[in-house]
Amino acid sequence: MTSTPVSLYARRIGGGALILVGTLLAPPAAVVAFLLAAAADAPLPACAATALAAAASVCGGVAYLGGRLARARRRVPVAILVAAGMTALVAVAGHLLVFRPIGVRATALPPQDTRYWGLSTGSRIAYTFTRARGQRRADPVVRLHGGPGTPGAGPDDLDRALAATGFDVYTYDQLGSGRSQRLADPAGYTVARQVADLEAIRLRIGADRLVLAGSSWGATLAAAYLAAHPDRAARVVLTSPGALWAPEWEKSGEGEIWDRLTPAQRRRMDGLENRPQLVAWSLLMAVNPRSAHALLPDAELDPLFDELLSSVGSAATCHPGRPLHEAASRSGFYSNQMISDDMLEAPDPRPALRRVAVPTLILRGECEYKRWEIAREYRDVIPGARLVQVPDAGHVIEAEQPALYRSTVTAFLTGRPLPLAPYTAQTAPPSQR
Repeated sequence: MTSTPVSLYARRIGGGALILVGTLLAPPAAVVAFLLAAAADAPLPACAATALAAAASVCGGVAYLGGRLARARRRVPVAILVAAGMTALVAVAGHLLVFRPIGVRATALPPQDTRYWGLSTGSRIAYTFTRARGQRRADPVVRLHGGPGTPGAGPDDLDRALAATGFDVYTYDQLGSGRSQRLADPAGYTVARQVADLEAIRLRIGADRLVLAGSSWGATLAAAYLAAHPDRAARVVLTSPGALWAPEWEKSGEGEIWDRLTPAQRRRMDGLENRPQLVAWSLLMAVNPRSAHALLPDAELDPLFDELLSSVGSAATCHPGRPLHEAASRSGFYSNQMISDDMLEAPDPRPALRRVAVPTLILRGECEYKRWEIAREYRDVIPGARLVQVPDAGHVIEAEQPALYRSTVTAFLTGRPLPLAPYTAQTAPPSQR
């Protein structure tokens, strides 16, 4: 029995529709296959090959079914041709949208007298050393930068001021940032590893106790170290501290610099972030950070992160539209991302901190974008801690009020009266602006 012209026409329409469906299904099939291979920890080339095979199989298989429905005589060659064409299209799109380098050039780092520690934790850490002048004090100062993963650029005016009062000062780039080692597996960046590195540094320099001076995330790290090793800290300075325990603020939010961007800064940030490579990277991060790191390694993302930070940095000050000139460093993107996530899983340090007896100073800028309650919690949790609000300064106190910052920190660490009175109330201090 032969088909009527109408039924044959309908079969051909249905077959053509199936071929179209196959071409539409090929790209998502390639994406799913790529992610499944990545989740299985396959090398990136194998993930790409799996994705192309999935695209070819889905497109070719559905095209063959379309040919059978249409009763085409050359359905096998047509299926092969459609599969080959779609696979080539997926391969080209993958190259242009996913595997193409981001292409942001790294800024040259300024010269400095960089030294290196090979720590017992396995970390290779870059640091600078500012030697004490005059009579050396027993406890050296260790500076802890913020971020995570955003170091400074070597010795600064505070290092030199402290050295002038007899302190040996060590300023180091935390693992995964600056001139320090990058890890092949980003999962190695954790709060616990940073605390362990700091304790290994204490042992390496042969100090019985450390004076810790931490800024932003560095203050959070100092508090975590203080909770783990309360007898190994002599004094602690916490400047513009981040959340003491991140899960406490996961729902309400700590306060974000992104909320203070000027329109020009937001446009610049959008221009840096709106890249198809970053969409693929974010999907890979969700299934396997090692694969994400293979797709966009440190050499690709660290310069992009530097550019982003330099573009929006002034939003952390009292004058978001005014350029903020800071020396170039080398930020660590994976250190930033992985530690930020790990902070949500870290144990609560507050029970241990309520039992410490270490003199602690907390500095908070008048224009700080982080919530007032965060700084207050440090003061209320650490026995005897003093909280000082610095006028006409935001999150980057040392850049906005450098002389006042140095004099306040130096006075506290040398036991002299503070130039600013501590704030003791529970409500937020009134702004002087």
